[in-house]
Amino acid sequence: MDKPFAITLDPGSSLANKTGTWRTSRPVYVDRLPPCNFQCPAGEDIQGWLFHAESGDYETAWRHLTRDNPFPAVMGRVCYHSCETACNRGKLDAAVGINSVERFLGDEALRQGWKFEPPAQATGRHVLVVGAGPSGMSAAYHLRRLGHEVTVLEAGPLLGGMMRFGIPKYRLPREVLDAEMQRILDMGVTVQLGTKVLDVDATIREGGFDACFLAVGAHIAKRAYIPAKDSSRILDAVSVLRSMEGEEQPLLGRRVVVYGGGNTAIDVARTAKRLGATEAVIVYRRTREKMPAHDFEVEEALQEGVMVKWLSTIKQAGEGGSLTIEKMVLDDKGNPQPTGEYETLEADSLVLALGQDVDLTLLDNVEGLQVKDGVVQVDPATMMTGHAGLFAGGDMVPAERNVTVAVGHGKKAARHIDAWLRGTRYEAAPKHAIATFDNLNPWYYSDAPKTMRPLLDLARRTSSFDEVQGGLSADNALFEARRCLSCGNCFECDNCYGVCPDNAVIKLGPGKRFEFNLDYCKGCGVCVSECPCGAIEMVAEQV
Repeated sequence: MDKPFAITLDPGSSLANKTGTWRTSRPVYVDRLPPCNFQCPAGEDIQGWLFHAESGDYETAWRHLTRDNPFPAVMGRVCYHSCETACNRGKLDAAVGINSVERFLGDEALRQGWKFEPPAQATGRHVLVVGAGPSGMSAAYHLRRLGHEVTVLEAGPLLGGMMRFGIPKYRLPREVLDAEMQRILDMGVTVQLGTKVLDVDATIREGGFDACFLAVGAHIAKRAYIPAKDSSRILDAVSVLRSMEGEEQPLLGRRVVVYGGGNTAIDVARTAKRLGATEAVIVYRRTREKMPAHDFEVEEALQEGVMVKWLSTIKQAGEGGSLTIEKMVLDDKGNPQPTGEYETLEADSLVLALGQDVDLTLLDNVEGLQVKDGVVQVDPATMMTGHAGLFAGGDMVPAERNVTVAVGHGKKAARHIDAWLRGTRYEAAPKHAIATFDNLNPWYYSDAPKTMRPLLDLARRTSSFDEVQGGLSADNALFEARRCLSCGNCFECDNCYGVCPDNAVIKLGPGKRFEFNLDYCKGCGVCVSECPCGAIEMVAEQV
């Protein structure tokens, strides 16, 4: 970029007097942590891969993204994109559609057939991974990249874990899931399906494994005591969603009631509508504001004709499918309290969606392991259990249960397993201070409305399992990536170079950023006030 406004002077000229002694403070280039990166449970360098995407170099962007997360096409569909809630752009107009661009990159990789590179060298170490869900396969991917041999044992008949058996096809098409799983297998990861580990300690010893990562999903449905007649048809949500992967679809009937308020309850109710239910009713004890399900999923369900009985609980399942419903009220603390008012709701089936537990029987003979509240206790810094060389993540440990968190656990555990095998300790680089909105100079950015992803029309949504939410075109993805403000990190816009009145900014070349010639800088701070992304700050001179 040509240098505007500034006049270049020969340092030997009488006009080029050195000004460095005038300063009371000096400018310093800094790197700050973008809030999107800080917020991402998978630990993605979001700003880093968006930088490549906004130049149209989609393969480089995809390869940068998959350094941390091997499932961009999956994540672009099922991640709840908390990164966007943290995005500084949201204070200008709307957050950058990070999740939309991630999905585009993932889909583009599948279209173009981009593959992961196999490891350059083998370490000779062999790691066991139990569970082929998001956490287990993430760990397998990262361990394989580090050169370790990896064997994954999976009790189910197919790869994917709760991504396959807990997320309906209208949210995650199976061909997308299968393709991203296959790419990991192509790196040399071995998977044995239909192999349930009954005793992990014995499996490790007999297999000669050097370390193990546990990533068993929460496949056991929680139950609630509901007095019921013998003729009542009561199912659990996990079984219903799992049966959708078989050849025969579940028979739920025309009137389906779902008991619960989480995302699984929403998924079952929407699935029931697609299976032909004329009525799909969710019974939930609290209000919509208190519902743990994500609001956009609740809204989509309501659009599709799912009904919700707020402030209600099921007291009894009677003859012929009649349900006794008690109305509730919230007390001062927001907890539901019974009112003694009842009504009857007719249903062909009642589906319980009250949460899931993990089967931990494989750990019965492991010494030093601590289990509390149904999950394995691990060192939060390393993901290692109380048993040396045994690590755990995903649904098995105390954490929020979603795909993104699970993927992040897999990456984190892989790094610490690698260090443990090498007899060292992995130390993450210290994090920079977060780039908050007040660090930015947003007057440089024009309004650019967020690109919305297309939705399938309602008629097809309720009559098929076609994917509900579409993806971005290449042009839209490019536009969306370019909405990124590059918070806290220099992207070489040349503003500081152009506005410096003292010719004190030196360009170091493409990708090398700038430096200050402090002999000529008088510390006026114009560069700071004109840096769009807040990558320069003034620091006091030492007296």
